[in-house]
Amino acid sequence: MGVRLMVIDDHRLLAEALASALKLRGHRVLAAAAPTSGAAELVVSRAPEVCLFGTATPAEPGTFDPIVRIGRERPQVAVVVLGPVPSPRGIAAAFAAGAVGYVRHDERIEGVERAMIKARAGEAAVVPQLLRGAFAELLHPAVQPDDEGQRLLQMLTPREVEVLVRVAEGEDTRLIAAGMGIAPSTARTHVQRVLMKLGVGSRLEAAALAARTGLLDRATAGMPQGPDGLA
Repeated sequence: MGVRLMVIDDHRLLAEALASALKLRGHRVLAAAAPTSGAAELVVSRAPEVCLFGTATPAEPGTFDPIVRIGRERPQVAVVVLGPVPSPRGIAAAFAAGAVGYVRHDERIEGVERAMIKARAGEAAVVPQLLRGAFAELLHPAVQPDDEGQRLLQMLTPREVEVLVRVAEGEDTRLIAAGMGIAPSTARTHVQRVLMKLGVGSRLEAAALAARTGLLDRATAGMPQGPDGLA
């Protein structure tokens, strides 16, 4: 028996193509619409059995707000999210909002159809591979772009961190020494140690590396502030 459904996606062509494919398989498509921001009103007014809710940004705050409203006003409607390879945050956000399933955008039509039927029957509609992948990422998080900055920051002493901040602000050895109340020779030694630890050959490279990896932002945030903005 065909499913009475709606297909909603920010990309109208994707919504219409999926709707056409499902019609050919005997399902009754009440609407294929975009954007997802208007999904709740449409679903509440048409009351399908299943809503396929497409999104390219499952982890973005507010993405699943329409699903929350659907659950509140039409709790009998089963919502299945169609999205990219999800992060644990994306899957968690979808189910926390009230979705009963999550299917990848590139899933074959047979997979989407199975998810719809399971959702209509009140079952969770998510393939085991997605759950395994999400749990694996939770247990073994992928290195984030700014993790390199944290790793580099941990290699430096507090004094070296201050030196790096001053180098990034364009201070020469004389200004670094005066600002830190140390001898120029000591300041020069600190600079050389910073360059060596960061694996760079110049002050400019050190400043660029610190900015690119987020090290500079972390270093500045962690430093006590004095009258001139530095420790």
